[in-house]
Amino acid sequence: MSLVVEVEHRYRSGPISVAFTAPTPGVTALFGPSGSGKTSVMHAVAGLLRTRYLRVELNGEALHKIAPSQRRIGYVFQDGRLFPHLTVLKNLQYGLVRAPRGPVGWDEVIALLGLAKLLPRLPHTLSGGERQRVAIGRALLSQPRLLLMDEPLSALDQGRRDEILPYLSRLRSAFALPIIYASHALDEVMKLADTLVLMEGGRQRAVGRLTELVSELGLPLALRDDAAGVLRGRVFAHEPARRLSAVACGSNVFWVPMLAVDIGRDVRLRVPAREVILATTEPRAISVTNIVEARISEILRVETDHAVLVQLALEGGGQLLARVTVDAAERLGLRHGKVVLALVKAVSVELQAE
Repeated sequence: MSLVVEVEHRYRSGPISVAFTAPTPGVTALFGPSGSGKTSVMHAVAGLLRTRYLRVELNGEALHKIAPSQRRIGYVFQDGRLFPHLTVLKNLQYGLVRAPRGPVGWDEVIALLGLAKLLPRLPHTLSGGERQRVAIGRALLSQPRLLLMDEPLSALDQGRRDEILPYLSRLRSAFALPIIYASHALDEVMKLADTLVLMEGGRQRAVGRLTELVSELGLPLALRDDAAGVLRGRVFAHEPARRLSAVACGSNVFWVPMLAVDIGRDVRLRVPAREVILATTEPRAISVTNIVEARISEILRVETDHAVLVQLALEGGGQLLARVTVDAAERLGLRHGKVVLALVKAVSVELQAE
């Protein structure tokens, strides 16, 4: 089960050339700065742009050979594009007009996106986050086989983005639906994406699993101030007396602040590179809760800020990044292949439910 996208196009400003394959269902993120070609790829897939070459195959079916109106692709734009003269109820019902029967139910969408209290209102009375939730609901009710989300949070302030991100997280797990999500915000991508397509100048620089590419030292993501490793795990214990929850990531266990989720729930952990401490021997009487064994798989000296980036392969599976000073790297004798201990405070782990 896979999604295959190949796009070739040429503008006066330069070419667009992208080819990637991603497993389905799941979220494939097109990540890159403005002007990198993300929206052009989305428009091509939806049939809104006539390209020099296009191939879109979803689970073996060639969507590019089908008329755009028959492809059953849902599209959520940056600005929502709701009908201003229709209530939320009527906007949502518009998504049902030509929709075939499908697995997405009305009650499920209303509950998932928290739309019940918004149904009688007009779009101009809604906040930006509320408008985007309605736009997502309308797209889902059209029973799409593929959902495209083009910078859906870019017009929102930080508060509204934080408000809607949990809805998007629930969306990705509630429906077995392939999603292409375009964004220039790394925090969104880290919380939502399974597959990452790194865009640059109209081309893809890298394609792969998010958990692998975010800690790849040969890519610019690792050089950012907000660089981090991403791990996938499962909640397996709560300890109310300690106010901690345990998450199993492969054979490693990470303790995090107490979670309000059920045992067995899949989660992803974001561990900032600046928050990872390295040691060669296990320290005693220390406040750090998480100490895991790792092998150094790559080292990169960053001359611009006199730091060293260390890529760590956890013995139990998964990768982390550590940013340390040049002095620390020399004192510890850090080198490729060396086994070290990665120390991570529980409060430094950022957690997102899958």
